Amino acid sequence: MTDHHLFAAAGSESHGPYALDIGPKRAGWEYAALRVLELRPGASHHLPTGEFEWIVLPLAGACSVLVDGEIIELRGREGVFDSVSDFAYLPRDAHAQIASGAGGRFALAGARCGRRLPARYGPAPEVPVERRGSGISGREVRNFAAADVFDCDRLIAVEVITPPGHWSSYPAHKHDEGIPGRESVLEEIYHYEFEGGQGAGAGAGAGVAGYQRIAPSRPGGADLLAEVRSGDTVLVPNGWHGPSIAPPGHAMYYLNVMAGPGPGREWNISFREGEGYGEGHE
Repeated sequence: MTDHHLFAAAGSESHGPYALDIGPKRAGWEYAALRVLELRPGASHHLPTGEFEWIVLPLAGACSVLVDGEIIELRGREGVFDSVSDFAYLPRDAHAQIASGAGGRFALAGARCGRRLPARYGPAPEVPVERRGSGISGREVRNFAAADVFDCDRLIAVEVITPPGHWSSYPAHKHDEGIPGRESVLEEIYHYEFEGGQGAGAGAGAGVAGYQRIAPSRPGGADLLAEVRSGDTVLVPNGWHGPSIAPPGHAMYYLNVMAGPGPGREWNISFREGEGYGEGHE
């Protein structure tokens, strides 16, 4: 089953320099946004941040970011499977210029927010890398903008590397009810890449695919079983999400972007009953 509102195939939500451009209007919610900016060598892009805070995260390549009179140099990386990357935080109500001498692809993870925080550099060595889960559900989580790691107003974002044949986002879990201290309301975006499948459906490795499941947590709630490839994106407005499954022989990457209406920036989740506890999530 594929709910086309919840699934965006690679290239289906492109706009101008953005290979992907999903905001609250497209998603049908209020806060979370994700863009993937592609820059040719020597090109630059002007970004008015508006009422959103943004994190510029290199997926492949390096760039410089000019914001609030400061230049933030990002060394970036060759690709998402190579290493953790440094990143730049852009506040709301700002004008940023993103430029890349050699070109590259850059994720812009965003959230509609209220407070204007200062622009900042996030060094790669300071990104906590967590080994989560065990056995066939073991994976690597790069908590570059987790709720308790890097200060944002509403934005929460992490990267996950799942080894070939492993399950991520397991046990299935949800964050669609506001239960103080137990569960937060968070909209969520998954953006995928597969080792050997880069290029968003073009060239060698284009057939590499994994799977993602979202099951309803309420009558009429989100319901999705999708085959996902490099460049594909899945929206989670509500529901039990997981597992996300990597195919044998190919590691799987996804970028999670989350934001919600809660008074605090918290990541509280509930596990689906009967699927086990303590193995981690996302």
